[in-house]
Amino acid sequence: MTVYTRPLVGMRCALALASLAPLGTGCTATDSAGDYSGAEYDGDDGGATGAGAPQGDAGDDGGVDDEPPIVDPTGEPAVCNDADDVTLYLSPDDSNSMSSPVQARASVLGSWGGLGSVDIRPWEFLNYYGFDYPAAEPGSVGVHASMLADPELPGEYLLQIGIASEAMANDRRPPMNLTFVLDTSGSMAGVSLEMMQESCRRIAGNLGEGDVVSMVTWDTDNAIVIANHMVGGPDDPTLLAAIDGLQAGGGTNLHAGLVAGYGLAEAAHRPGVVSRVLLVSDGGANVGITDVEVIAAHAGGQGEDGIYLVGVGVGSPQTYNDALMDAVTDAGKGASVFVPDADEAGRVFGERFVSTMAVAARNVGVRLDLPPGFEVIRFSGEEISTDPDEVEPQHLAPDDTMVFHQRLSTCVPEAVFDDSPVTITVRYEDAVSFETREVVHETTFAALLGQDPALLLEGAAVFEYATALAAWQQGDATAELAAARAALARALEHAPQDSDLLEIQRVLAELG
Repeated sequence: MTVYTRPLVGMRCALALASLAPLGTGCTATDSAGDYSGAEYDGDDGGATGAGAPQGDAGDDGGVDDEPPIVDPTGEPAVCNDADDVTLYLSPDDSNSMSSPVQARASVLGSWGGLGSVDIRPWEFLNYYGFDYPAAEPGSVGVHASMLADPELPGEYLLQIGIASEAMANDRRPPMNLTFVLDTSGSMAGVSLEMMQESCRRIAGNLGEGDVVSMVTWDTDNAIVIANHMVGGPDDPTLLAAIDGLQAGGGTNLHAGLVAGYGLAEAAHRPGVVSRVLLVSDGGANVGITDVEVIAAHAGGQGEDGIYLVGVGVGSPQTYNDALMDAVTDAGKGASVFVPDADEAGRVFGERFVSTMAVAARNVGVRLDLPPGFEVIRFSGEEISTDPDEVEPQHLAPDDTMVFHQRLSTCVPEAVFDDSPVTITVRYEDAVSFETREVVHETTFAALLGQDPALLLEGAAVFEYATALAAWQQGDATAELAAARAALARALEHAPQDSDLLEIQRVLAELG
């Protein structure tokens, strides 16, 4: 069950009941219209007091009295469930998939003529921009959470959850088995080929003795360039020579390239070694099997063996086949990134090399337990459900954090007290042994409201930014842009020199 992260405006409980049932546990018989994304937060409402102050009669959500009652699909009026605890299961896309915000930035600030061809995936914006949560202990994950109450809408809260992995320096990481699957078809000529070579060179500079590389190029056919080669250290001459010799020409048989690449990866796979297939392409597939589902199914087939796929998009957002590459990398349990220039190649495969290429925890699943009457009305992740089988767990990289930003609403705000419990449970598998582990974070509304709001405000700014970009694609985005600028201003008050926030400011200024 996928929940898209556009604001649920006006009939939000009706939408919840129609498409997310039984998520709408807190829906009331009437509900106010309007977009709540512009609610003001002055930074002073993070105190630990007042969470349980009476805020109106049960079921009174401040709605318009003459609105017709909202009904569920059976035709019955929606009823506030103030008896049953709420349990939700959350998932982002892979925690370091981050193609969408890079395409958006390149489209707005570059010369590619707007956002029309970019698929805005808000969870990737939360992946891409940095959140300075404390790192976890080695072999574990850390759970961090904070909350803000909405001073204008009693019973509504912003909640942000960060699932942090361990820190890992490049010289301390386990050995890596890396298979390059490189698109050398005719469409790659020019900037696309240059960015593929630049990305590969950055990777070569971060490899060390004991790492094993293979390389297959593909156009109409595929050719094995390197097989099971143990590098001698950074900038291995054999690998650099193969990168320098890449040339574009021919058709685009992506499926055949993946088959050959996974064959090389399996032949070189070793126990206790993280294996990656690195697919670099402009996303074209015009020869051989081109069906997205067939390609994605093959890419994901090795997940249980610990062979994960990273998709590297190159070219321009106007010509890049984002849908194909996103499907392949999602199935392959790895990151989807986009490299439009040398700076981004350095960011992804230089300073973020370990978090892009390594794995700290497998199949991370997040469970959120809330008091009765609550529902999620906006969500930054890709999937949310009351059924754990409908939410796909994702892998978590080292030096990384899964960030979930959501707006909560309760139909019984007078039943929320300082000691009202919130529990976040994270289940995951060890990256090497596949042993299942669990971390339980038990907290209260008072504790959540008492946290420093800086990272939550940053999350709100990033989320409203992504929402505004999506609205801009649809036409009139006046309200969404205003909400994004307001959220950004609040975040900048706490972190005025934050480079990510300043980048968002530049993009919003360009949009007018």
